[in-house]
Amino acid sequence: MKKIFYLLLLGFVFVKVQAQIINPVKWEPRIEKKSTSEYVLTFNGNIEAGWHVYSQFTPEDGPLPAEFIFHDNKSNYEFIGKATESETKREFNEIFGVDEIFFSDKVTFTQLIKQINPEKEIIQVELSYQVCKENCISETKYFEFNLKTLEAKEIQAADIVNEKTTKTDANSTIEKQPESKESDSSLYMIFFIAFLSGFAALLTPCVFPMIPMTVSFFTKQSKTKAKGIKNAIIYGISIILIYVFLGTVITLIFGADALNALSTNVWFNVIFFVLLVVFSLSFLGAFEIMLPNSWANKVDRQADKGGILGIVFMALALAIVSFSCTGPIIGTLLVEAASKGGIAPIVGMLGFSFALALPFMLFAMFPGWLNTLPKSGGWLNTVKVFLGFIELALAFKFLSNADLVLQLHWFEREIFLAIWIAIFGTLAFYLFGKITLPHDSPSSSISVGRLSIGLVVLVFTIYLIPGLWGAPLKLISGFPPPMTYSESPYGVGGSNRESTSAIALPDGAHKGPHDIMAFTDYEKGLAYAKSVNKPILLDFTGFACVNCRKMEDYVWSDPRILSILNNEVVLISLYVDDKRELPIEEQYVSKETGKKIKSIGNKWSDFQITRYKANAQPYYIILDTKEKSLNQPVGYMPDITEYEQWLKYGIKQFQK
Repeated sequence: MKKIFYLLLLGFVFVKVQAQIINPVKWEPRIEKKSTSEYVLTFNGNIEAGWHVYSQFTPEDGPLPAEFIFHDNKSNYEFIGKATESETKREFNEIFGVDEIFFSDKVTFTQLIKQINPEKEIIQVELSYQVCKENCISETKYFEFNLKTLEAKEIQAADIVNEKTTKTDANSTIEKQPESKESDSSLYMIFFIAFLSGFAALLTPCVFPMIPMTVSFFTKQSKTKAKGIKNAIIYGISIILIYVFLGTVITLIFGADALNALSTNVWFNVIFFVLLVVFSLSFLGAFEIMLPNSWANKVDRQADKGGILGIVFMALALAIVSFSCTGPIIGTLLVEAASKGGIAPIVGMLGFSFALALPFMLFAMFPGWLNTLPKSGGWLNTVKVFLGFIELALAFKFLSNADLVLQLHWFEREIFLAIWIAIFGTLAFYLFGKITLPHDSPSSSISVGRLSIGLVVLVFTIYLIPGLWGAPLKLISGFPPPMTYSESPYGVGGSNRESTSAIALPDGAHKGPHDIMAFTDYEKGLAYAKSVNKPILLDFTGFACVNCRKMEDYVWSDPRILSILNNEVVLISLYVDDKRELPIEEQYVSKETGKKIKSIGNKWSDFQITRYKANAQPYYIILDTKEKSLNQPVGYMPDITEYEQWLKYGIKQFQK
């Protein structure tokens, strides 16, 4: 009775992951004639609810980006301009440590081409992409465009008539689209961070003392209270307009998404690492970054003229005079906002300037509040130094990005964490008064507020230390390199365990996630399972499969699951997105799908589709040594207890 109940339970839980070919994107190609020799090729995709397709421009080390292969194009047609995409969304992926760029509901790719050879009327295009929901699917679709009849259709791989292919690159079709909007949530976050940055700038020695001076000027020079309030509001609005203008100029000069394109560029990251280090040294007191005094003098003369124009020049004078304090903050903010693309620089400057202008307007409306302001003093320099340490820490994120893109492994996770521990540890000592810097005022004691912040920084520093030994540090997920990008997957001190665990591995085996012995070749894994008489856990996965990594990081790492995977099954992980080409003699056309099987990933994807009528990843099956399924296949299953029950049921069936 218990077994019957358990079978019913499994059937209920896994009914949604029965073997099936999933096709969540329906494509509609289209061709339009623009001139006698120019044509617009359009790929319209309708995406089922809940699924999303990754953009061509998803950063490296993330999910698989969409990719085009235009067949036989070298002498028949050329690309005009950049390939464009419809509106994308952006979200940070904690698993890969990068921003995902993807489409929901609909996706459109557009490419303008020019016909060179009038006799060549057929264009054939191969589109590879990844589409994910709870599971991920790596798909390849083939399209044919007729330049004479203006017909467009989807075709089978076997219909590709010319195998001389040219993969698109930075000089052909895969380029940054000219328009790509940030998701609303990302813009809200940029605004919020910018607002906090503006508030931080307000508490620096260059800005804070100007609040009572400016407010007093408006209240004394205005004939009535209402006039003073009006002038102060104009002053605040002028501050906002000046900084928003700066954000607009950045956006217009570089384009809505050009800086976003640079976010994974090595030189971009290295240059901004240097800039942030310079900014941080300025805040720490090594030197001051100032605009020319002549600028301030000219602006002051204009401000003396009075009227609305004079008030606007007063706001400009504030921006120039306070630049030594606000410049590094603005620079950091613009770098971060610009890397998000779209109108993020404008939104960032709006948030920053609003926080900066608001106190001037409020204190002008309520002058009595000035008496509640703390007096200027050494605490202002403490704020400035605190910001310097934060900027120094952020600088190393850009250096880390450059190293990740190049895969140099010079700046791995342990080095990054060691630097952050040193920076925040030094900051804690500074806040406790154990270290002084050039512009600090002498003091025999520290305030309760400074002590409290120092304790928070110290706790954070101590929190970082276990990361050297492999702790996940979810609080700062996305800042350090991923755990897989480290000197040792076990953290500092784990190299011996790694080397000893790699001894006497059977042929074809390697150490997979969490040191689990795994095979990436089905036949070799099957032969080993027969030799040790253990069931097989067949894992259809992908290097760029988000939920595959989630299962490995959060489910397989559980001691209950890890014990089963290490001792009771033979793990065979087949990567369907492995791009390594098969030897020519092993390439073939699939009888099931008609697709050309050219790579190792193609082979395992076809194996999954042909044998199990499924094409999604992750996809798990437990087999006996005769390749018979022992339970229902399952996909993404984040519930550890359910996954454990599923594993145990398959193993129990094997033991009967």
